[in-house]
Amino acid sequence: MSGGNRRFRPSLAARELAAYGVVNIGAAGTFVARTPGATDRFRAALAGKLPFATEIALCTGEEILQLVHADPFRGLATAPDIVPFVSVRVNRAANLPALPRQLPARGEWLLWLTGVTGPFVLGTYRRERKAIGLLGQLDGICGGAVTTRNWRTILAVARVLER
Repeated sequence: MSGGNRRFRPSLAARELAAYGVVNIGAAGTFVARTPGATDRFRAALAGKLPFATEIALCTGEEILQLVHADPFRGLATAPDIVPFVSVRVNRAANLPALPRQLPARGEWLLWLTGVTGPFVLGTYRRERKAIGLLGQLDGICGGAVTTRNWRTILAVARVLER
């Protein structure tokens, strides 16, 4: 038997938000709104499509494009087990920890927070189960809710914005 009472389908939500020019990126609820209008109105419309209460992290297309053009992961030693990521802060006024910062604090790092720019917290993590648990701690580390996306997802958002 399949559930679905509180199931969220991003592709369906994007279609229902067509008036805002919403494009769905992937399966995690990453949207680009080409014509969002007033932020509060768009946030309410999006929240109305969610079958559960949650924090909604928004940033502007300009902020995304500035981040991508700054290429913050340029020069990053590439390895298949190292994943660059961007977390978008819901509350930009929250106090942030001193960066850079590694987790765990001792031993081999699994999560490395490298910096903050605008609404974004930047970092890398190792493809290990324990690292995923550390990503779950970012809300507390960043002083409030964040949503985290792989750098490749951010690049996909930028491609939609540049069309």
